[in-house]
Amino acid sequence: MKVRKFAISDASLERSPGQDGEIFAGNVIDQRHGGPVTIGFGRYAPNQTLEETIKVDDVMIVLEGKLSVMSQGSTVTAGPHEIVYMPKGETVTIRSHEQGAVTAYVTYPHWQEADDEAA
Repeated sequence: MKVRKFAISDASLERSPGQDGEIFAGNVIDQRHGGPVTIGFGRYAPNQTLEETIKVDDVMIVLEGKLSVMSQGSTVTAGPHEIVYMPKGETVTIRSHEQGAVTAYVTYPHWQEADDEAA
């Protein structure tokens, strides 16, 4: 693999697996490319909620809008240029605010493989 750069236009955004809300994710690098991490973009419509037990270490960078992540009775809210780390095994509720949000993410190992193993 060589050095590359990506924009959100490079991602094919699809509804986040197992979710009914207006939450979309699109990988630009994943297991098909031979590296150890998945990198992609996410888009949250306004006032959406995603509840999940994190199956991989997940780093989410907020590019636009605002998200709150609740876990173990505490909440962190992140806006543009802020990063949220969600460790493997943590149960979280991610909520977008009235303006929605655009994110970038990095997971280790690949989140799709972890989802497939859990199914």
